[in-house]
Amino acid sequence: MLVSSSDLWVKIKFNNYLCLKLFIQLLMIVIIRHFFYRNYVGLSLWPFIILKNVHLKQDSVLINHERIHLQQQQELLILPFYFFYISEWLLRSLFYFDSYKAYQNISFEREAYQNETNIEYLETRKRFSFIKYLWSY
Repeated sequence: MLVSSSDLWVKIKFNNYLCLKLFIQLLMIVIIRHFFYRNYVGLSLWPFIILKNVHLKQDSVLINHERIHLQQQQELLILPFYFFYISEWLLRSLFYFDSYKAYQNISFEREAYQNETNIEYLETRKRFSFIKYLWSY
């Protein structure tokens, strides 16, 4: 089977892109021990994933959960994500009279928790998928 030079170029470029993407993701994980409240161990603040301790870097489910949040932040052009996240938490806090239950029911969190074990989720995820979690319980 013959491979054209253009096909080979596309394969090389694609593989280099994937390597670069993985390299950037590894560099963007930061450890800050005293940043977290109670049992929280991870946080995504574009473009970083902030973890409570270095051992959490090995937790693929947690990293995937935070990567889902990074994708959500990117889709909403970062700052609007934080506005909507906090607004939804405030509204749900008033509704539930429980800040932790409000956190658990934020649409962004529900999408991330429901799909955190599916490591390939971000490869198949449709844009703005968090919207379907706004009204479903």
